[in-house]
Amino acid sequence: MTLLRDEDLAAAFDHASRSYDTLVAANPGYHAHLRRSVRRLGLADGGAGLRVLDLGCGTGASTAALAAVLPGAEITAVDASAGMLERAAAKPWRDGVTFVQAPAERLAEAGVRGPFDAVFAAYLFRNVADPDAVLSSVREALAPEGRLAVHEYTLSGRPAHRAVWTGVCRGLVLPVASALGDGTLYRHLWRSVVEFDTAGDFAARVRAAGFGHVRVLPLPGWQTGITHTFVARRPGPGAEAGR
Repeated sequence: MTLLRDEDLAAAFDHASRSYDTLVAANPGYHAHLRRSVRRLGLADGGAGLRVLDLGCGTGASTAALAAVLPGAEITAVDASAGMLERAAAKPWRDGVTFVQAPAERLAEAGVRGPFDAVFAAYLFRNVADPDAVLSSVREALAPEGRLAVHEYTLSGRPAHRAVWTGVCRGLVLPVASALGDGTLYRHLWRSVVEFDTAGDFAARVRAAGFGHVRVLPLPGWQTGITHTFVARRPGPGAEAGR
C-alpha cells in the first residue's frame, strides 16, 4: 500500500478518533513513556512561565503528559485532524492549555508562532510528507537554546526489533483496528515505521537541520529498540550546531 499523506491521513485519523484512546490504552507503558520523554526535556521548576508547543497532539495523550510533568507551562497543542483535536479539546484541562487545528507544515498560517521554549512531538515525523521541512519550521519556532523532544517509533536497525514491531501489529493491532473499520490507517502506521528512518538516521536528520546537543535515548519494555526519545536544542547566538 502507499503511505497516507496530508488530507488523506488527516481524514483517516478523523475516522479513527472515536476508538483511538481505547487502542493506545492497550499498549503497555504508552502514557508513562510519553511522560518519560517529556521529563527528558530537562525543564526546571515544572516549566513555570515557559511556552511549550505540542506538535501533533492527537487525542491529547502527549498534551496530558506535558501538563502532568510541566504544570507551570503554557501549552499550545496542534494537530491536523479535526476529529482527533475535537476529542482532545473535550477532555478536562487546566488553564493554560490551548488547542489549534493546523498541519505541522503550516503553523504560522494558523496563528501558531514562537518563540517557544520547548517543542514536543510524539509520533509525528514519520507521518509528515517532508520531515526536514517540519524540523526547519520547529527550529525557527524555538527560542535560542530552546529544547526539542521527539518521541517516535524509530527502529534500531536490528532485524529482531523490526520483527517484534511487525509481530505486534499483525498479531494484535491490525486485527482489532480492522474490526473497528480503521484497518487502512493502522496498516499505514505499521508501514510508516518500517519505512521511516532508523534511530541513528533520524538523529543525523535532526543534526542536519541545525540542532545541537542531539541525543538518542531508549524507552523500556517491549518498545526497546522500537521507540526512542530524541532530545536536542536550537543553538544560541554564535553557537555551533552538533556540539
